[in-house]
Amino acid sequence: MLDIRFIRENKDIIIAAAKKKRIAVDIDELLKVDEERRVEMQSAEKLRAEQNEMSKKIAYEKDFSAKSHMIEEMKVVKEELGKIEVKLEGIMKTWQSLMLAVPNIPDISVPEGEDESKNVEVHVWGDRPNFSFEPKDHLELMLKLGMVDIERGTKVHGFRGYFLKDDGAELSWAVWNYARAFFGKRNFTHVVAPAVVRKEYFYATGHLPKEAEDLFKTQDDDYLAGTAEVPMMAYHAGEILRKEDLPKRYLAFSPCYRREAGSHGKDTKGLIRVHEFYKLEQLIISEADHAQSEKIHEEINRNFEEFIESLGLPYRRLLICGGDLSASKVKQYDTEVWFPSQKAYREASSASYFHDFQTRRFNIRYDAGDKKLFAHSANSTAAATPRLMAAIIENYQQPDGKIVVPAVLRPYIGKEVWE
Repeated sequence: MLDIRFIRENKDIIIAAAKKKRIAVDIDELLKVDEERRVEMQSAEKLRAEQNEMSKKIAYEKDFSAKSHMIEEMKVVKEELGKIEVKLEGIMKTWQSLMLAVPNIPDISVPEGEDESKNVEVHVWGDRPNFSFEPKDHLELMLKLGMVDIERGTKVHGFRGYFLKDDGAELSWAVWNYARAFFGKRNFTHVVAPAVVRKEYFYATGHLPKEAEDLFKTQDDDYLAGTAEVPMMAYHAGEILRKEDLPKRYLAFSPCYRREAGSHGKDTKGLIRVHEFYKLEQLIISEADHAQSEKIHEEINRNFEEFIESLGLPYRRLLICGGDLSASKVKQYDTEVWFPSQKAYREASSASYFHDFQTRRFNIRYDAGDKKLFAHSANSTAAATPRLMAAIIENYQQPDGKIVVPAVLRPYIGKEVWE
C-alpha cells in the first residue's frame, strides 16, 4: 500500500505506474473518496472535542438546571456524531478497497511489456548438457529408479499427488540440508515457519484478493501459504523495530500449498507443478532506503544463482516486464533452470523487492530517531523441492538410465550414482 499523501501529490506518477503494470485503477475516484473521508473525519474529530469539553463542564457544573441543559445538548452532539461515524464507516470501506487496488511504482529499469512474453533475458550461465541420446524426463527416470510413486500419490492425494521414496526422499533431504549449509554462511536467522496463516496477512503481502483461486482455504477462513514470505512478513506485524537491529535477515523453511488454478494442461506430468511442496525462502526487512533495497535484491537473487551454480545447473535470469509484474512489486527477477527433456528453461526462483508497500499493510516500522518509518522488504526463493530435484535428475542423467549425484550433494547422500 502506498502513502495516501504520496498518491495525492503524485497522481500522474501513480497513473503511469498502473499503466506500465497493465492494472486498471481509478485514481480520480480514490482522491474523491479520500476528500470525503477527510471531511467526515474532521467533522467527527470536532464533535468528539465538543463532547469531551461538555463532559468536563457537566462534571464541574453544580447547578442542576444548567447541568440538565448540557446533558440534552450532549445527546444532540452524540446523535450527530453517531450519524457521521456510520457514514464514515461506509466511506472507509470504499476508500480501503480503492487503496488496495493502487499498485506499487515499478523501478525505472523494469521493461515495458504487456505479458510474460516481453520479459527480458539479462543473464545466462552454464553449458547445457550435450547428450548423445534423447534425454528422458525426470518422471520416467525417477520411476525406473524407484524414487517416486505417482500412482499411489494420486490415489491418496488426488491430481498432482506424489510420494518420494528411498533415493527420492534422500535427495529431497539432501537438497534441504545442503541449502541450509550453503545459505547458513550468509548471515541468516534460520526459521521453520507455519503454513496456516490468517487471511488478513495474505492481503498485506498482496496475494489476496488477486490470487484467491490459487490458495487452499481452511474451515476457519484462513489460508495455507504458498510461500514462507507470508508468515515471515506477519512475524513482525504491528511492531516497531530498532534501527540498529536492521536488516532482519531470515531463511525460512515451510511446506507450501498452491492449487495451481489456471494451469490445467501445464506440467500435469511429473514434479514440476504440484499442489504441495517444500521451500526455503530468503526474506529481508531493511531500512527505508532505495539504494539499500536494490543492493539487497541483487544479493538475494545472486545467493540463489550461486546455489544452483554449485549444483552445476544451467540457468538464465529474466527481468520481469511491467505487464507481468504484480501490483505489490518494485522489481522482480525470475531465475529459470534448464530442463533437457523439454528443451526449455523453467522457473526455479523469483526475487523481488517492495519498498514499504507490504510493511505499511503489516504496520512494520522502525525507530529512526524523532520519527517512526515504515521498513522496506525483499524476498527470494532459496531452494524449492521437488522442482529443483527434477532439474538435477534430468541434467545429470546417463545413457544407461543412471543418474550422477552432483558433487556437493554426495556428502549428504553417501553415493556418487543413483542406479
